[in-house]
Amino acid sequence: MKKIILLLLVVSSCSRVTEPGWKMVWSDEFNYTGLPDTTKWVNEVGFIRNRELQYYTERRIENSVVAGGNLLLIGRQEEYDTARYTSASITTDGRYSWTYGKIEARMKLPKGKGMWPAFWMLGQNIHQVGWPRCGEIDIMEHINEEDILYGNLHWHNERHVSTGNSVPCTVGEFHNYSVEWDRDSIKWLIDGNSYHSWCITDSVNSTEEFHKPHYIILNLAIGGQWPGNPDETTMFPDTVFVDYVRVYQK
Repeated sequence: MKKIILLLLVVSSCSRVTEPGWKMVWSDEFNYTGLPDTTKWVNEVGFIRNRELQYYTERRIENSVVAGGNLLLIGRQEEYDTARYTSASITTDGRYSWTYGKIEARMKLPKGKGMWPAFWMLGQNIHQVGWPRCGEIDIMEHINEEDILYGNLHWHNERHVSTGNSVPCTVGEFHNYSVEWDRDSIKWLIDGNSYHSWCITDSVNSTEEFHKPHYIILNLAIGGQWPGNPDETTMFPDTVFVDYVRVYQK
């Protein structure tokens, strides 16, 4: 989800047809009530990245709670610590990570100036090698009032490099956001329809980061380098609804 100057490598994408045979190996269907399942999720706490304005709280039902069959990530305008906003970011860091697979979530997103929900992955080795050497797979990002979905990839090739694409999407309705990731390519999909892919065969263009385990992140950022800050039109509280998160492998 880190946003700095885009350095796009020019290389042809791998072309492939999605193969059958996916088997679900992990999921959270959010068919319970209360705080997110601690056997699967951990909360990031504090001010984390991208000059964002929110304080990510730790296990606070006002910001992350499971109710009505959905995970709710709630952004609030309130004084907390030294922040004027609170929200939540939950991850599988240290719990679960995967190399390759179909990673999917069904989500409904907020719209408003300064709102920045995301569903993404970071290399599990980030704590040893840092970003962007760990690799980053942005399955879904959305900013501000746009009805546009973004999918991006970040890694290290002598410097930070990235690739990505966007597609129109009625983000205020539920959609399935996913990537299909194997040893040859990463492919981005919305409701099963592909809109971007990138070749990683034989670690072309130093993409070896994407042949190592990555963990999942779900968060609602407020403000920051990409969307800018909320304004008087931004409604609070506002919420990301997550129906499920599923991981499939061949």
